[in-house]
Amino acid sequence: MARYCLAPAPHRPPDRTGLLVVHDPADPVHDLERWSFGALDEAVRACAAGLRGMGLTRGDRLVLRMGNRSEGALLFFGAVAAGLVAVPTSSQLTPEELDLVLDDTGATALAVTDALDVPGGPARVRPGDVARWVAGGERAAYLDTAADDPAFLVYTSGSTGVPKGVLHAHRSAWGRRPMYAGWSGLGPADVLVHAGAVSWTYTLGVGLTDPWAVGATAVVVAGERDPAAWPGVLRATGATVFAAVPGVYRQLLDRAGARDLELPALRHGLSAGEALAPGLWRRWREATGTELYEALGMSEISTFVSSSPSVPTRPGSPGRPQSGRRVAVLSVGAEAEPAVVPAGTSGLLAVHRTDPGLMLGYWRRPEEDAAVRRGEWFVSSDLVHLDDDGYLVHHGRVDDVMTSLGYRVSPLEVEHVLARHPGVADVGVAEVAVREDLSLITAFVVPSEPGRPADEATLLGFAREHLAAYKCPRRIVVLDRLPRTANGKIRRDLLRALTDHPGLP
Repeated sequence: MARYCLAPAPHRPPDRTGLLVVHDPADPVHDLERWSFGALDEAVRACAAGLRGMGLTRGDRLVLRMGNRSEGALLFFGAVAAGLVAVPTSSQLTPEELDLVLDDTGATALAVTDALDVPGGPARVRPGDVARWVAGGERAAYLDTAADDPAFLVYTSGSTGVPKGVLHAHRSAWGRRPMYAGWSGLGPADVLVHAGAVSWTYTLGVGLTDPWAVGATAVVVAGERDPAAWPGVLRATGATVFAAVPGVYRQLLDRAGARDLELPALRHGLSAGEALAPGLWRRWREATGTELYEALGMSEISTFVSSSPSVPTRPGSPGRPQSGRRVAVLSVGAEAEPAVVPAGTSGLLAVHRTDPGLMLGYWRRPEEDAAVRRGEWFVSSDLVHLDDDGYLVHHGRVDDVMTSLGYRVSPLEVEHVLARHPGVADVGVAEVAVREDLSLITAFVVPSEPGRPADEATLLGFAREHLAAYKCPRRIVVLDRLPRTANGKIRRDLLRALTDHPGLP
C-alpha cells in the first residue's frame, strides 16, 4: 500500500509537490509546509526504519494520536511500509476511550504529541523522533507484503455500543480505484483539500491515499478551522477538488460572502460521511457554479455508491454503484443465502465479498464478523432500494447507528455513559432531524428523582468528560418515561418523532 502510494513512478515525479500542510487557515499563504513526492518517499521510509529500530516487528500495532500534523501522515504510511498495523485515532478521544483502543489492539507503541499524551501505556513515538529519523536516519526499503496482509485498523461504533476495530488489508488502496472515475475524478494535475482530520478514514483515503496513488497534491489543514477560512485556503492552495462532510459545506455557505466563493481553480466538491440534503446541494451550485458530488460508504469498504463527473447528481440519492463494483439489494431476513430483490424493492445494501476494498474483518470479533457475511455477500445495516436507473435511495439503518459530523456513533455507547450519572434513571439516545439538512444527537433522560428536572449543562459536561466531542449529545430532553416495546427495547423511532417537544430546537 505504501509503495503503491509513494514510491517513485512516472506519474509521481520526485520534485512535484505531494503534500501541503496549512498551519494557519487564517493566513494560508505564508504558513505552508511543503513536501515533494521525493521527500515524502524518503521520510516514510525513514519512519519505517525508525519504527523497526525501536524493535517493532511485522504485524505489531502502532496507535496514532497525532492530530492534524505531517508527522501523523508520515508515521501512518511508515508503519504500513514497515509491515506494521497502523491504528489512527481521533485526538478527541478521552483517555478512557484511548485506553480501550490500546487494550483491544494490544498496541506495541503509541505515536503521540506531548499535548495529547496520556499516562501509562506502551512505548512512545513523538514528533521529535520523526524529525530525527527524517534528518539523518536510515531509509528502509518498502517491505514486500501480500494483498491480504493487514495494513491498518480503524475503530468505529457498532450496534453493540462498544467501538470495534475494522481491519483493512494492503489491497484496500488498490480497491479504491473505482472511486477515481466513479466519484472524485482525480488525476495527477489535481490539488485536493480535505476538511477532515488525518485520523479519519475519509481523510486518510480521499485526502491522502487517493491523491498520492494518482500523483496529485494532497492538502491537510491544521490549526483551528474557522468555516469562513475555507475559501481562502482553497484559493491559496490552488485547490481543484474540495472534500468535506455536508456540515462543513453548510457552515462555509452560511459564513462566506459572494466574493469569497469566487474559486476559479475549483472543479467540484466531494461530500460524504452523512446524507447531503438537496437544498444544500442547490445552494452550493448556485453560490460557486461548481458541482457537488455525493458518495455513500462505510468504514468496512469506504465509498462504493456515488455521483461523479460521469454520473449526474440526482438530489435525494447518493448516486449509483461505482463501475466495477458488485453491489446488490438483498431481502431482509435471517436466511444464510439472502435473495437479490428487484429494482424498486427495499432491502439491505450489500457488497460482494470479492471486492478488494472490503475489510479483512472485525478485529477479534468473530461473531460480529460472521453476522455480516451471508453467502457471497457482505451485508450492511442500510435499508435501501435501487430505482429503475440504478440510483440508490436510502431509508435509514436497521441498527439505528447514528451519523455525527461524518462519524458513525452508536446510541448505545452514548447511553452507557449517561446511564452512569447518578441523576439519570433511564436514558435513550437518537438522532433527531431539526431541519432538512441538520440532525442532532439527542439524549432523552428520565431523572432519578421524579419531578425534578435534570441539569442539562451538568449532563452535557459529564458526557464530554467520557466521550469524544463528536459522540456527545447536543441536547438533553427530560421525559417521565421512555417509549419501549413489549420486550423492553427503546422505541428510537418514537424518540425521533418528538421534534415538537419544548426541549428541542
